[in-house]
Amino acid sequence: MAHWLLKSEPESYSWDDLVRDGGTEWDGVRNNAAALHLRAMQPGDRALIYHSGGEKAAVGVAEITRAARKDGDEGNWVSVAIRPIAPLPHPVTLAAMKAEPALAGLQMLRQSRLSVSPVGDAEWKTIEAMAAR
Repeated sequence: MAHWLLKSEPESYSWDDLVRDGGTEWDGVRNNAAALHLRAMQPGDRALIYHSGGEKAAVGVAEITRAARKDGDEGNWVSVAIRPIAPLPHPVTLAAMKAEPALAGLQMLRQSRLSVSPVGDAEWKTIEAMAAR
């Protein structure tokens, strides 16, 4: 199982929206690197839902329920289906992630503009531990 981070502006689509809907199509991604990550996702993979904008924090865990399929008529864009698993016990803020040495290699911190990025197994465990504090 692979791990990912999915960014969303909570004003556009939040963790609460995902919970309310019971799942969603993660579409509208229009960045080649992020689309490459979407193509790599497989059912059963887990993803942190990260609220960008003013909140800047990982807030929940979702599961990929369907692999990538074409999104839209133009270009080579794709989407995946996700469903909520559980909120994080405590949000993990961007500031906390940046301050954690074990997350120095986290792709989201190195390429902050990407809306979809991989999370390594050790990084995932670190974020889970941070959320439990």
